[in-house]
Amino acid sequence: MARDITSFAAEAFTLLSVGIMVIILRTYARIRQVGIRNFEADDYLMLLVIIPYSIETALAYTVSAKYHGYTNSAMTDEERASLSPDSEEYAWRVGGSKIQVAGWAMYASVLWVIKGALCAFYFRLTAGLANYKIRIHIGFGMIIMTYIVIICCILFSCHPFNHFWQINPDPGNLCQAASSKLYIFIIVVLNIVTDTYLLLIPLPMLWGARIPTVKKYGLVVLFSGGIFVMVAGLLRCILILKNPHTGPQEGSSWAVRESFVAVVTSNLPSTWGWMRQKLKPLFGSLLSSNNTSTKYKGGPEPGSIMLGDQGGSGWRSHNDP
Repeated sequence: MARDITSFAAEAFTLLSVGIMVIILRTYARIRQVGIRNFEADDYLMLLVIIPYSIETALAYTVSAKYHGYTNSAMTDEERASLSPDSEEYAWRVGGSKIQVAGWAMYASVLWVIKGALCAFYFRLTAGLANYKIRIHIGFGMIIMTYIVIICCILFSCHPFNHFWQINPDPGNLCQAASSKLYIFIIVVLNIVTDTYLLLIPLPMLWGARIPTVKKYGLVVLFSGGIFVMVAGLLRCILILKNPHTGPQEGSSWAVRESFVAVVTSNLPSTWGWMRQKLKPLFGSLLSSNNTSTKYKGGPEPGSIMLGDQGGSGWRSHNDP
């Protein structure tokens, strides 16, 4: 057990460190591009992600290291009745249950702040395209509404609130945050719905851009990081449902991994232009702009996809809506 905790701690805090470094790299690239005074909403939102991401990692570590993965779930009525309130295990289960409630809230906050940052990024990416602005405004509305639904679900699904850490009698699945089927269903469904919608915003424009096919496929992959996040979220929920005894602890581990994937993949599109300029001496023509690209001078032209650094390129779409 001690080795498992040490191994998870090393993994979790390594992922956290790398994730924060990626955000810092993105911020540095944006400073080089536009300067701090010209930061936009997505720049601030991505920096904001560091707070819930750090808290989520700390909570995931705490539930394993301090409370040994115990919660008020996966217990028979006999086990609940025989467990003394003065016992160490009882304290572990109470503490672990409280951590699970906070952990779900931080997990959702990380993912939904990232969604908001992506939506804000798409807003400036699609400068001059009115139809895309409408889609993005709808996306903002979806993100805000679904986040409110999730937080309300987490905080108000169990009454009274202290039943979230009640041991005996059994408070019911709605009050067992570690394995709540309501949490799992609501968060998975809304995560997939919002991620799918966000994927559908840039892909048509990227697909219609006048760039070489290889680069086109590369950009589509670059903007499709939400697929990996959805898969990681599904794996987490399957683990929780498959084994109610070890699932919650494994779920906390997967939450950290999912958040890491979300942080990295969501920052790649914003840093790609800067990285392309820095890697061009190594990879040459593979990363260089083609003849149809136009130089960025002062701001994105209507209908262009701006992914370059100071002299980055913008690619005009064939089928601007």
